[in-house]
Amino acid sequence: MSRQYGCIAFTDDVRRVQQDYGSAEFYARMTEHGHHTAAADPLGPREATFLDERDGFYLSTVSQTGWPYVQFRGGPPGFISVLDEHTVAWPEYRGNLQHVSTGNLAGDHRVAIIAMDYPKRRRLKLFGMARVVRAEDDPTLLSTLSSAGYDAVIEAAVVVSVTAYDWNCPQHIPRRFTLAQI
Repeated sequence: MSRQYGCIAFTDDVRRVQQDYGSAEFYARMTEHGHHTAAADPLGPREATFLDERDGFYLSTVSQTGWPYVQFRGGPPGFISVLDEHTVAWPEYRGNLQHVSTGNLAGDHRVAIIAMDYPKRRRLKLFGMARVVRAEDDPTLLSTLSSAGYDAVIEAAVVVSVTAYDWNCPQHIPRRFTLAQI
């Protein structure tokens, strides 16, 4: 768990439930250091490698009505790029033209990402602040994010300044395999 993760995830309501279940003291010790700094937690080589290997992840944004919106984002392995230790980005491919996730980002920049490795039962959760970069505003960035041989129209890029992350318990992650993995 990164230093800032608990500062974001462990609200007063969460801490009360942790108290009820007996885990509050454990998590309070783990998040103590995060309360003394506002600095975002850097991604390390482990996180960068994990994200580079993914062919999809789940993205959560927040709507103007306060409801969370969760959408799967997919592409060839490596389509989500770690630009530096605090920044990830991916191409927004043309889809069903609803634009709910990118529309939500116009009003609230907070995102949560869950990246899964089902065969190895690993899960990385990220919190961050996102911005949408349209193709005409930074064609170089979009070119950098394109995947050779992947036939999809890139409409924009989403760039996320990562604030915190956590590796999650593998206990209840089912093993699933793609056809390529089988």
